[in-house]
Formats: sequence, C-alpha cells, structure tokens
Amino acid sequence: MTAKHRILTTSFASVYPLYVAKAQKKGRTRQEVDSLICWLTGYSPAQLDSQLEKQVDFETFFGEAPAPNPCRLSIKGVVCGVRVEEIQDPMMREIRCLDKLIDELAKGKAIEKIMRT
Repeated sequence: MTAKHRILTTSFASVYPLYVAKAQKKGRTRQEVDSLICWLTGYSPAQLDSQLEKQVDFETFFGEAPAPNPCRLSIKGVVCGVRVEEIQDPMMREIRCLDKLIDELAKGKAIEKIMRT
C-alpha cells in the first residue's frame, strides 16, 4: 500500500488563505477566488464556507464536490513544472486544476476566460 501524497491530507482551509493572498497581491478579490472554486467544484458559496469551517482535507474537499464542472477537463498548462493534462491521478489533477485557475487569476486573466466560458 502506498502512502497518500501529503497534500491530500492537508486541510483545504489551511491553503485557502494562500490562494486568496496570491490573488489579492495581484489586485484580485476573495470573491473571484471563491467563484473559481465554486465553478470548479459545484459548491455553493455557503457549502464552500461550510467545508472551510469543517477543516476538511483536500481529498475530502474534492471527493465531496457536488458537481465538478465538466469544463475542468479542458484546463491545460503547467503548474509546478507538471502539465495538468498529463496528471494521471484524478485527485491530484483536481488539485492542480485549482492551482492553475488561481495562477491564471493572479496573472490578470479575465474570469470569463478562466472559467472557459
């Protein structure tokens, strides 16, 4: 049995402020971060707040996502030196997709384009 990657057991709530800080440092807002997370996972804003409050880990956060957006499969690019579209582990791909969305937001890309609309 292989050990789980550390990020899977990390509390989503502990990383969430880092996502927000990265976006805010580039003039974006927490609401934009939340809208991307909700778009990706299908959580409502209230459900997102609840998950943050419960301090769930990344595996639980993505595992309990009510309606993962089918457009998330079109997310491509490099995050941490790894091509998102080449990641085999579905849970790690979800996490890297979120990382990629936050990166695009911080780089000033329009939210409509980030959401692939």
